[in-house]
Amino acid sequence: MVERLDLTFAALADPTRRAMLATLARGERSVGELAAPFAMSFAGAAKHVGVLERAGLVERRRAGRQQLCRLKAERLREADAWLRQWDQFWTSTLDRLEAVIAADQETSA
Repeated sequence: MVERLDLTFAALADPTRRAMLATLARGERSVGELAAPFAMSFAGAAKHVGVLERAGLVERRRAGRQQLCRLKAERLREADAWLRQWDQFWTSTLDRLEAVIAADQETSA
């Protein structure tokens, strides 16, 4: 699981790939369609798609001459679950800090 998370977060670290995923969240797109907003070559877009594919975030298939991509959300769910544990940790930690500060203010008032 740790290696999968590493691949997921490495893929998500790039703003172009995050934008491609956002586009794919609206439905299947060709590699050329994913490249268009960035004025990049097909080869450049295909490299980004390859990173997303290796991370398990995208599935690619051929339809004639086109390479069509679709979002695979399972790995995003895994990343979200990992992040949520840290959200809980920090919420709990900050709640305890807030209680200490409030108690300190009461004793000094």
